[in-house]
Order: sequence, then structure tokens, then C-alpha cells
Amino acid sequence: MRFTIGFVKQVWAGLLVLLALTVILGVIYPAAVWGVGRISSGSAEGSPVRDSNGCVVGSRWVGVDPQVESGAPDPFFHNRVTGSVSDEDPFAPGDPATALPTNQGPSSEILASFITERRTAIAEREAVRPDQVPVDAVTGSGSGIDPHISPAYAAIQVPRVAAANGLGEERVRQLVDENTEGRQLGVLGAERVNVLELNLALGLTAPSCG
Repeated sequence: MRFTIGFVKQVWAGLLVLLALTVILGVIYPAAVWGVGRISSGSAEGSPVRDSNGCVVGSRWVGVDPQVESGAPDPFFHNRVTGSVSDEDPFAPGDPATALPTNQGPSSEILASFITERRTAIAEREAVRPDQVPVDAVTGSGSGIDPHISPAYAAIQVPRVAAANGLGEERVRQLVDENTEGRQLGVLGAERVNVLELNLALGLTAPSCG
């Protein structure tokens, strides 16, 4: 009889512990993490960035590279290339798969040819010499979707953007400066320009807003 009572007490205690841990770890903890994520700079929702009409035009953490039709005015700044999952296309614009890692290393002939093609195309687009195209303009970032470019890459785009928007180059340089972020903690990394925020200042809007 005492054995049965003791067994029942142990089972009951185990069930209580199981119930308590289920509530704590299965309900309270996930709810707390979700709540913190919701109030921490919107990062849990992808940190969406909205245009002047309130429409989502991109994310604070993902590069958005506006594309224009061939021959049309090109009024916006361009991001770094994202790379390519193909051995034939050095740009692959609009392909989400280009955010994946690539096996093309420093000794890759394919990567070398991609860099040459990118440098030539960008130099032609910005009307500069190939040797004036910064390294970050022809190489992808570690994540493949970096939203920032170097001030040097922004600088060679200023004349084209100014002409396409009917603005003075000085005004466009001012917008670049306003959207340039300094080093983290003053010493880490390098100065960088947020392309999405810069293009929003130039009037970039979402293609559609349902």
C-alpha cells in the first residue's frame, strides 16, 4: 500500500514538472522571444523600409538594385553585384539565387573574367576609365546581398545620377554624405553608403503598392 502511494506521488510530481516546463518552455519563453523581436527595431519583420507613399520598397539589411529598361535614363545609384550561380552571367540581376555562396575563388578563371566584364560595363555606364572603378563595384559582398557600397563607388555614380535627375552634382554629393554611415564604434569596418536610403532620397518608390 505504501509502495502504491509513493509511486502515485512520484507520478503526480513528474506530471506537475512536465506541465510546468511545458508552459514555461512551450508558451512563456517563445512568447517572450517573439515579443522582444517585435519591439527590437523591427528586425524580426525584416526591417522593412517604406517609400514616401508608405509602401514597402525594400529592407534595411538587403541590397535593392533598381533596374531600368535599356536606353532609358538611369536615375538611381547601384548596389554591388550579387554574383551569379551561372558560369555565363556576371551580373544575374533579379535572381534571388545569387545571394547564395559561390565556389569561385581567387584563382578562378571564371571569376577573373566576371570581374573584367563587370569593370568594363560599369566604366561604360559611369563614363569613367576602367581603373577608376572601385573593387567593391565588381566583387560581391560576403552575404551576397549587402545594402551598402563604398563612398568611392558612390562618387563615380554622382555625375550620371545628377544628370538623370536634373540636379546639380553638389546636391547629389550632399545626399551621398547624408546617407553615409561611419565606422562601427568609430574603429570597426569602413565608411559605407546605404544605397536604398540614398535612392529613396532621390525619389525611389515601390513599383506597386496593393
